[in-house]
Amino acid sequence: MWAVMDQKLARYRELEDQLSDPGLAADMTRFTAAAKEHGKLAKLVKPYQEYLELDRNVSEAKKWVADPDPEMQAVGESELANIGPRYETLHKWIEDQLLVDPNEDFDSLIMEIRAGTGGDEAALFAGDLYEMYTRYARARGWATEDISHHPGEAGGFKEVVFNVKGDGVYQHLKFESGGHRVQRVPKTETQGRIHTSAATVAILPEPDEVQVNIASDDIEWERMRAGGAGGQHVNKTESAVRIWYRKGTADEMEVKCQDERSQGKNYDRAMRILRSRLFERQQERLHRERADMRKSLIGTGDRNARIRTYNFPQNRVTDHRIELTVYRLDSVIMGELDELVKPLLEHEKQEKLAGMK
Repeated sequence: MWAVMDQKLARYRELEDQLSDPGLAADMTRFTAAAKEHGKLAKLVKPYQEYLELDRNVSEAKKWVADPDPEMQAVGESELANIGPRYETLHKWIEDQLLVDPNEDFDSLIMEIRAGTGGDEAALFAGDLYEMYTRYARARGWATEDISHHPGEAGGFKEVVFNVKGDGVYQHLKFESGGHRVQRVPKTETQGRIHTSAATVAILPEPDEVQVNIASDDIEWERMRAGGAGGQHVNKTESAVRIWYRKGTADEMEVKCQDERSQGKNYDRAMRILRSRLFERQQERLHRERADMRKSLIGTGDRNARIRTYNFPQNRVTDHRIELTVYRLDSVIMGELDELVKPLLEHEKQEKLAGMK
């Protein structure tokens, strides 16, 4: 796998030479594409260059340790103690990055959470999931942006859609797609009975306009008045937007956005959702025959398939795909998701490595 890194390093240096060529700057399209590829490679190449330097230092230190002179041995051991941890960390990180599927390398995604069975309690649970994911995003330094939401009558959300953006965001959140089940005593329950409710989560990688090009002839759209609370603005302003995508019967879909006061902003957000849903559909077609490893992680692709159970009375959360149970639900629901995400990432890594043998 390390030969791949040498290829990426060579390509990175090639792009550096191209970007310093005044002739390329005159062609803005090619310059932008080269700069984008260069920036993406830099995230991987820079740590690799540091790793190569450390690798040379480690080799030198090992020679000192093997020297018959006790003083040289001490210097070598001290050097290994100083640089060894960073060297091992970089080695593992680069190995992990090399296993990333290029089709899943996105730094922006759209998350959709919908209340399922359970009425008001399901909407409240959907709200809890929204808070859990946004806390996790903030803790990792990712940016979030609300796109649309439909509140539940007793709180929470019937549906909420938002964007998460940051390094490695899709790699860490892709496992969340599926059905989430909650078991707890609702606040309105007078006899202390445990109720079971559900919500579904969809993780949609957000492609750019180059990856998913939507021609103007493929869509129809209309203005309409926003619904729900909002006072005079809702009654008088046609700021909401509905877009229909009609390219081929199999790909027909409708997207509606009304949360912004600006019609232009609602249109832009609706187009982002449409682009992500179209990309997801394309990926499903391309990878319908994926390996058993991927199926074990995200199931069959049916969002109604249960992937996780949150049991509040027992302070327990169970991920059914890898049979992992953690008795720290109170921490998980507050955004400490690494206890679930890291084992899933490690499981995926081991399955990929096994497939390479």
